Amino acid sequence: MNIYVNDRACQAETGDLLLSVAQHNKSHIGYICGGNGICQSCFVYVQEGMEHLSPLSEVEKACISDKLLAEGGRLACQTVITGEGTVRVLTRAENLRRIVLGLNVPGFITYAQTIGYNVLHQLPSCASSAVDRVRKGELSPAESLRKIGNGLGYASLFASSSFMETFSFVQLPISMAAGGVKGLYDMASDTLCSVTGGSLHLPGGTCRSHTPREEATVHTVTISGR
Repeated sequence: MNIYVNDRACQAETGDLLLSVAQHNKSHIGYICGGNGICQSCFVYVQEGMEHLSPLSEVEKACISDKLLAEGGRLACQTVITGEGTVRVLTRAENLRRIVLGLNVPGFITYAQTIGYNVLHQLPSCASSAVDRVRKGELSPAESLRKIGNGLGYASLFASSSFMETFSFVQLPISMAAGGVKGLYDMASDTLCSVTGGSLHLPGGTCRSHTPREEATVHTVTISGR
């Protein structure tokens, strides 16, 4: 079915949790508490397809303000895909990232105030909901810790994936990966050699990227530290 998290097409099926969909597709979403419905960091805006999602849970009603509920706010760790159709969500983490990258200072201030109000205003009822679930046996401390640990694993996968997508121009040659520090040193030497037309290279460098003309003079530069 068509699930889009932060405009990224994701593989999902009926019965999947929105949080799991985002995690498995390396989408930018917060899940500090690991999906226990405590921290509100997995908050998302449902932009399309609310009818294909499970009804609001008691946890969401306790943790999300009426204003944000009216704007399509949900907790991804509590929201299940219940029907076929197109669903589009924008996560709080991604929304904030876009505001910051767009240098939208007024938008950042307004958004921070909205989120800050929601967190502070709903904190007592959200905490009370968590305590009640523990008392009823619906929220196990041991299971909560397991979810947090599991969430950290997905967070690390997202971080590495996001870095390579953002800085796709940073591509390490296979020889460098295989050669470790030596590969890095050779690459630096090659770059210096190429830029200077073969007149300079690092001590011990291979200078493979440039074949100096016969009349070219190659100077070795000795670098020492004190």
